[in-house]
Amino acid sequence: MTLAEIARHIGMDAREVKKLANRGVLPGRLIGGEWRFNRMQMLEWLQREMHSLDERHIHNLDRALSEKDEEAVISNFLATEAIDMFLPARSRPSVLRELVKLAQKTEMVYDPDGIIEALEKREADAPTALPGGIAFPHPRQPLPYATAEPMLCLARVPAGIPYGAPDGRLTDLFILVCCHDEREHLLALARLALVFNSDLPEALREAEDAEEALECILETERTLLRKRR
Repeated sequence: MTLAEIARHIGMDAREVKKLANRGVLPGRLIGGEWRFNRMQMLEWLQREMHSLDERHIHNLDRALSEKDEEAVISNFLATEAIDMFLPARSRPSVLRELVKLAQKTEMVYDPDGIIEALEKREADAPTALPGGIAFPHPRQPLPYATAEPMLCLARVPAGIPYGAPDGRLTDLFILVCCHDEREHLLALARLALVFNSDLPEALREAEDAEEALECILETERTLLRKRR
């Protein structure tokens, strides 16, 4: 991808993209004096660095990937049966297994073993834990044949577990992301980054059941979309 193409792809000004490339922040290479970017390397970079981007950049990425200005993502991908506010997990391997078991309750999972393997590989490469006790476990690449539909699963582990968070704290809120294509995958991660940059984490920690948790996260997304009107 050219510099202009990658700028449109991630919703960033081409001049900013060039500055990041010149500083070695973006995974690109100069060919004949022009920057070129590998699509899969950019996908990996965005997944890894999403939490460190300026909120304005995440908003722009979200808009660039959305098919319409008010595209709902979480409400389309997250069902009540895919929420467990008392997930029985005590370690990183067990939380991944329990998340996939939770996904299976939707009866939309075709390949649970494949999802677990992809999640384990992703976590081995780089933990998906973020500061503030949050993690968004996801495969490195979309898994179009593992589920019937793109989906999210929300879980709370009340006691928290060590999950490699950069701030060193335990992680207690997990969102499993399992999408079918690159656009859905990045859009889901961007939207989650935006809604969790709010009072949502504390609201989820106080939620008593799946229904209350679902309403908390959907209202946060609705509020985000209303501000775009």
